[in-house]
Amino acid sequence: MDISREESTASITSTLLEYRRIRGRTYQASKTTEYWAPNDAKHLEAFDVAHQWLTMMLDDKLVAAPINGNPQKVLDVGTGTGIWAIDFADDYPSTEVIGIDIAPTQPSWVPPNLRFEIEDAQLDWTFEPESFDFIHIRYMHGAFQDWPKFYDEVFKALKPGGWFQHIEPDIEMRSEDPNLPIGHDHIYKKWAQLFYDAGDKLGRTFRVTEQMGKWPQDAGFSNITHKIHKVPLNPWPKDKRLKEQGQFCSLYMDMSLDGFVNFPVGQILGWSQEELQVLIAQFRSAIRSSKTLPVAYMHCVYGQKPEK
Repeated sequence: MDISREESTASITSTLLEYRRIRGRTYQASKTTEYWAPNDAKHLEAFDVAHQWLTMMLDDKLVAAPINGNPQKVLDVGTGTGIWAIDFADDYPSTEVIGIDIAPTQPSWVPPNLRFEIEDAQLDWTFEPESFDFIHIRYMHGAFQDWPKFYDEVFKALKPGGWFQHIEPDIEMRSEDPNLPIGHDHIYKKWAQLFYDAGDKLGRTFRVTEQMGKWPQDAGFSNITHKIHKVPLNPWPKDKRLKEQGQFCSLYMDMSLDGFVNFPVGQILGWSQEELQVLIAQFRSAIRSSKTLPVAYMHCVYGQKPEK
C-alpha cells in the first residue's frame, strides 16, 4: 500500500484518542490494523516494568548490537510508552531519535533530540532510504501480517553499515526443573497454543521467534547474531541479580495477563469472561510457583546492512 507522509504520520488529534473499548479495556483505533494488546494505563505501566528487566537482560544496556559510538539517526519501531527511546535519547544527546507507533501513548515531555510519530510499520515506509544508523524493534509479536516485507523496509531504511536489533519472547513458558513433566495438556502448552490459534485467525503470527534468524538473512543482512536469554518469571533464583530480575518480571506478568488474553482469546477465539478468568488463574499459579522454576525464553537478534 502506498501512502503519503501526511497520511502515515499524524499529530495527536481527537480522532487518534478515540480508542476502541473491548470488555472494559481500551485499544487503539488505527484505521490500518487492530493490535491485540490494550493501551490503557494499566498495560502501559506494565510495559515500563518490562523495560526494567529487559534492560537487565542485556547487562544494563539498551543495545546489544555493536553500533558505532555516535549514531546520527535512530528509529524505535512500536515505541509504546516511548521508554526505550527516551532512555536512548538521554544517553545519546547528539543523536536524532524517532519513535513510531500506531497509538499516541507517549509522554509530551521528552529529550529535545527525540520525537514521536504516529505510523504503522506494516505499511510502506516513507522514511528516506538509507537514513538510519540503528533500528530498534521489540515485542512486536502478533503485530505484522508480513514479516519479510517488514524486514525489507528495515533493510531499505538503514544506512550501509547500519544495524538493527530485534527482541521477542517465546510465547510458551518453560521450567528449569528437568524433572517437571510438561505434556500437551500443561498450562504452558495450552497458553501458547491459544495465542498461536488467535494469531492464525488474525493473520498476524505469534510464532515470531521461529523465523527471527531467517527473515533478516533473506532481507540481505550480514553479521547476524541470535542469542537466547532465560529470564526467571518470579524471584526463585538464589543469585541476587536474577532474583531482582524475576521480581520485575513477576510484576510485569501480574499486571499484563488480563490484557494479554482479552482480545486474542476472548474476542477472537470467543472465550467467555468466566473462561478467561479460569485460564488466567491457572497460568498465574504456574508462573508464581517457585518450586517449578519458571522461565521465559527471550530471543535477541541483531544484524548489519553490508557496506557498499
